[in-house]
Amino acid sequence: MTLLGAAEIRALAEKLDLKPAKALGQNFVIDANVCRKIVRTAGVTAGDVALEIGPGLGSLTLALMEEATSVIAVEIDSRLANQLPITAALHSDRSEILTVINQDALQVKSLPGEPTVLVANLPYNVSVPVFLHLLEILPTLRSGVVMVQAEVADRLAAKPNTKEYGIPSVKAAWWADVSGAGSVSRSIFWPAPNVDSKLVGFKRRATPGNETLRKEVFTIIDLAFAQRRKMLRAALSSRYGGSAAAEAHLIAAGIDPTLRGESLDIHGFCKIAQQGLES
Repeated sequence: MTLLGAAEIRALAEKLDLKPAKALGQNFVIDANVCRKIVRTAGVTAGDVALEIGPGLGSLTLALMEEATSVIAVEIDSRLANQLPITAALHSDRSEILTVINQDALQVKSLPGEPTVLVANLPYNVSVPVFLHLLEILPTLRSGVVMVQAEVADRLAAKPNTKEYGIPSVKAAWWADVSGAGSVSRSIFWPAPNVDSKLVGFKRRATPGNETLRKEVFTIIDLAFAQRRKMLRAALSSRYGGSAAAEAHLIAAGIDPTLRGESLDIHGFCKIAQQGLES
């Protein structure tokens, strides 16, 4: 197995007449050592079915193919999706373990092979929706590492009562324990982005409830952070028929109505939602 270097990545892009698209978040990783480090950080081992979103020209894909039993790559750009199996065959004698799906990750409803680990350089403009969507539709995903914009990484891994804590933090916590997993330099990308990037790791755990509860919890989360400086009794007034009714609802759920959304973890939001479903 040989991985891609900067010169080969640029040559591949020229062959495909590919000008990296900002709208698709196309910043390709050109450092093979970083690709292997990401795979190690994700803990990919033999027996894993690895899922990669936005494989691009294949630098991270090849690193995954060194370790996983099989790799599923979802790529929205048809030129890249068509080239990836060719690149894999040129660099690996295990190219048959790669499955490439030419599709928008946000439109994926199911995938073959029951992926067990997610490793991806997520497009910055859709990183949170894609991450949450995959956690929702793929219960077999047990862990993984994603590379995202630094500010997004901080929000995903944030804990209550911090300025970064918000909608992405709480919603991700429905499915998994999320934590920071390190920083990466802008110099490992081509073209170099104008933002910093970080790695975020996750480990799936049991969800706090069923799908009905999740939908109610997510509605409450959205309201609680729509104007994050509002107390919960005001932020949730539209849901429960006014501030007084919202206050009574929160008290019944065992939640201080003068708190703000940033003070609650996922279990606090579940209490509020459960009270509504039971009343």
